[in-house]
Amino acid sequence: MKVVPTAIPEVLIIEPLVFGDSRGFFFESFNQRAFSQAVGQDVQFLQDNHSRSAHGVLRGLHYQLLRPQGKLVRVVRGAVFDVAVDIRRSSPTFGRWTGAMLTEDNCRQMWIPPGFAHGFLVTSESADFLYKTTDYYAPEHERCIIWNDAELAIEWPVPMGLQLSEKDAMGCSFAAAEKYV
Repeated sequence: MKVVPTAIPEVLIIEPLVFGDSRGFFFESFNQRAFSQAVGQDVQFLQDNHSRSAHGVLRGLHYQLLRPQGKLVRVVRGAVFDVAVDIRRSSPTFGRWTGAMLTEDNCRQMWIPPGFAHGFLVTSESADFLYKTTDYYAPEHERCIIWNDAELAIEWPVPMGLQLSEKDAMGCSFAAAEKYV
């Protein structure tokens, strides 16, 4: 696998080696030893999630204040613009974001360590989004920053007909959001 750095050093794009021919393709979507080497630590995943969303659905920016989750995310059908926002006050990249297109064709994955808010926007007709997490979902600790916060100034490829959940539409500003130390 190839590891591609982003504008935030801890957030990584992982490109697997894809072996394909006229019959289809094969790639190793996860290997614990290779992943631990790539991120420089032994990461244990506790939960796998699968979401399907229609075109224009924006989910996020989510994080768990207590029981923070690291996420290894990928798209198996469709395409999304995936975003990570550093909300660690002690970080030199605090308040910065990075984003990447993840598609069924590029097979890219993004590693988002604990301490980041995460969101994605579906840019294809629909998308199946898979992600591994380093802690269990704890709704009582979940927080949401509004997707279009002026201070963060995320450059979303916003389509006509943006679709948000009620929770995501009510996200707080970055300035008002509870943050990690």
